[in-house]
Amino acid sequence: MYQAAKERYDSMNYVYSGKTGLKLPQVSLGLWHNFGGIFSYESMVELCCVAFDNGITHFDLANNYGPPRGSAEENFGRILKDHLMPYRDELLISSKAGYDMWEGPYGNFGSRKYLIASLDQSLKRMGLDYVDIFYHHRMDPETPLEETMGALAQIVNSGKALYVGLSNYDGPTLEKASAILEDLRVPFIINQNRYSIFDRTIENNGLKETSVRLGKGIISFSPLAQGMLTDRYLNGIPEDSRMVRDGRNLKPLALEGNRLEQIKLLNDMAKDRGQTLAQMALAWVLRDGAVTSVLIGASKPQQILDNIESLANTTFTKEECDRIDEITAMHPEYRTK
Repeated sequence: MYQAAKERYDSMNYVYSGKTGLKLPQVSLGLWHNFGGIFSYESMVELCCVAFDNGITHFDLANNYGPPRGSAEENFGRILKDHLMPYRDELLISSKAGYDMWEGPYGNFGSRKYLIASLDQSLKRMGLDYVDIFYHHRMDPETPLEETMGALAQIVNSGKALYVGLSNYDGPTLEKASAILEDLRVPFIINQNRYSIFDRTIENNGLKETSVRLGKGIISFSPLAQGMLTDRYLNGIPEDSRMVRDGRNLKPLALEGNRLEQIKLLNDMAKDRGQTLAQMALAWVLRDGAVTSVLIGASKPQQILDNIESLANTTFTKEECDRIDEITAMHPEYRTK
C-alpha cells in the first residue's frame, strides 16, 4: 500500500490563487499527455506518486484527455482508488469541459446541458463526489455567456465543484464572465492558458493584465512549448520524442526557420544561470508573480524532479529578460507584445 513521503511539503512553494484563500503548488502535474489508454498503468502510478511525494498536490485533467477521450480520468480514478484516496483532502483535482467529447450537438462548447452532463461523467470516471476546480475549457461564440456562467454557478451550488476556472479566454471576455460570476457569488479563482517564452498570447490579448487587476490566478499550460524549451531537440528530433510519436500537437515544422538557433541561445543563457533550459523556461513564467502555477507534463519521474528544481531561482535581471525577448523576436512567428 502506497504511503506518501513524510517530507512531501518541505521543498514545494505554495501560492494563493489571486485574492483567494486557496493555495496551489507552483508546479502542478497535467495529465494531458501520457495518461491515456495506450500508456502503462504502472508508469502513471509512478508519475503521480513521485509528484505527490515532492509536494505536487494539484492534478489537472479534462473530460477529453486521452486518447481515447475520458481515459485519463478513468486511469486517474484507478490511481486514486488504488493509491491516493487516503490523501484526497490533501489533493487539488481539476477537470474541464468545452472541447469535443461525444457526438451530436450537446457534446462540446458551453451550454448548460453539456457542462453539467460532462462533469457528471467526469466524476463517475474518477470515482469522486466533487472536483476542487471545474473549468469551462474554451470560449463559446454561440452560447450566451450568462448561460455558461450560470451552469458553473449551478455546479458549485450542487457541491460538485468547490471553485471554478476559465480556460483559453481572452481579457475582455474574462472581464465580462468575472462580473457575471461575481453577481452569482461563484468562487471564480483561476484562468488556465498557454504561456511560455515562445508564446506570449496572454500578454497580447489582455488576459494576463486583466487577471492581475481582478485578483484572479493564472495557471500556465505548455510552459515548455511542448518540449521545445528543453534540451530535447538541441541536436535534432529524437526517434522516441513526442514529435515523432504524436504529431497531432507538435510537428517537425515547429523547428523550422531559426527556432533551433533560438533554443540553443536560450540553452546557453540557462547554463549561465546554473539551470537547464527547462528550469529557466519554467522560472521565467513564474518570474513576476502573475502566474500562480505552471502545469508540467512528464513521461519519466526524473522530469518531475528536474522541473521542481526550477523554483530555486525564479528571479531574472532586466538584462536577462531583455535578452530573452531579443532571442524570441528572431523567429518569424514571434508572439510577444
